[in-house]
Amino acid sequence: MDYVNILLGLLFVWIVVRGLMSLGRSKRLAPGPFPLPIIGNIHLLGDKPHVSLTQLAKKHGPIMNMKLGQINTVVISSSVLAREVMQKRDLSFSSRCVPDALHACNHHDFSVVWLPVNSSRWRTLRKIMNSHIFSGSKLDANEHVRTKKIQELIDYCHNSSKVGEAVNIGRATFRTSLNLLSNTIFSIDLSLTDQFSDSAKELIWNIMVEVGKPNLVDYFPFLKMIDPQGIRRRATDYFTKILDLMSGLIDERLKERKLGKHADVDVLDALLNISQDSPEEIDKNQIEQLCLDLFVAGTDTTSNTLEWAMAELLKNPHTLKKAQQELAQVIGRGKLIKEVDVAQLPYLRCIMKETFRIHPQAPFLIPRKAEEDVELYGYIVPKDSQVLVNVWAIGRDPSLWEDPLDFKPERFWESEIDVRGQDFELIPFGAGRRICPGLPLAIRMVPVALGSLLNTFNWKLHGGIAPKDLDMEEKFGITVAKAQPLLAIPIPL
Repeated sequence: MDYVNILLGLLFVWIVVRGLMSLGRSKRLAPGPFPLPIIGNIHLLGDKPHVSLTQLAKKHGPIMNMKLGQINTVVISSSVLAREVMQKRDLSFSSRCVPDALHACNHHDFSVVWLPVNSSRWRTLRKIMNSHIFSGSKLDANEHVRTKKIQELIDYCHNSSKVGEAVNIGRATFRTSLNLLSNTIFSIDLSLTDQFSDSAKELIWNIMVEVGKPNLVDYFPFLKMIDPQGIRRRATDYFTKILDLMSGLIDERLKERKLGKHADVDVLDALLNISQDSPEEIDKNQIEQLCLDLFVAGTDTTSNTLEWAMAELLKNPHTLKKAQQELAQVIGRGKLIKEVDVAQLPYLRCIMKETFRIHPQAPFLIPRKAEEDVELYGYIVPKDSQVLVNVWAIGRDPSLWEDPLDFKPERFWESEIDVRGQDFELIPFGAGRRICPGLPLAIRMVPVALGSLLNTFNWKLHGGIAPKDLDMEEKFGITVAKAQPLLAIPIPL
């Protein structure tokens, strides 16, 4: 009996000590909602996690600790703390929490998005992208490709206007983005090739859908072997099909080069030159995976941004009229916009900044992971915590923006705030080591496409919808799309 009492006493002491230790440690964690057993705070996310976490931050503060299943998660909702995470402590927070879907075809081991920044492969890929794909000189050399693809978009709208048909803005700009990238990389229109046809759009869209779905495995890693929702299985199927296409295009180019057809006109030639001269830097498999990265990251984001910009302008006719007046004065009505013209179009640039502010494509950017225990504003961010920077919340922070829910490009008229990762009030492309490598292309392509659509047509909403009644609901995924496609009728000038 004495032994039982001793054991019970020791057990009681152990429970008390553990409780006190846990209490002491929990005091150093950021505040947050109380987690339920097993699921933690998953039930609080809802179908629009960026909105739910913004509301929770109003109660718990700009740094908030949560448990999403087994994953400790820290949510950052202020520009001050975002600067701390992404600039001052960038190295400590530079790793990634890789969604299970991205383990399909081992993509995370080859992707500049998901590789750790201290790996030689990440440094090599980043150098290649900065020097051979997104450098100023390379983008200058490819401007004619972008001009041609935007002209094709305008021609498509012209054909629709002749018969009074509405244009699905998201679908039309997605096709433009896809063909722009495929011409830049392969010198072909992927959406027109026999072996790919319309399945290109479908495959890339399906990848975005699968990666963006809430996945139980990401909250409960022990389920990895089961893949209960089949997300990794489906993602593997989609990845395999696109990688097979990339492989076929690369093989075809290699045959051409053996026959002496070596024009050096596109990204693929540049990558094959590197592979030939320095095979340790990049091989055929890595080229395929890099091309996959470029397509997945560069199509949906661009088309969504253009769709949101057009939607906001059609909802706010006075803003649309002001933009068209500037274009008429500087460019002349009916003309395409050239990239060099954008510097002379300050209101168009304000519209783009306002679109990036209120409709960031990745509302949490790409989730980061703490490399070690990090003290942040008096709180501990535990090692291996997932760190979400809620740029959607920062873009709606009333302490930063007057009337934050209103679309008001004029707020940037006298502002020096830019989207290049130095102004943490507006970081739709991220910042620090992990800033989006495609930013230089996006800030060239998007305003030119938008300005050309505005300058060559007048627009009205399909179905006689009044501007004030336009549905602006969001659909959450790895990007934030319009829940209802924007259908607008182009009216010739």
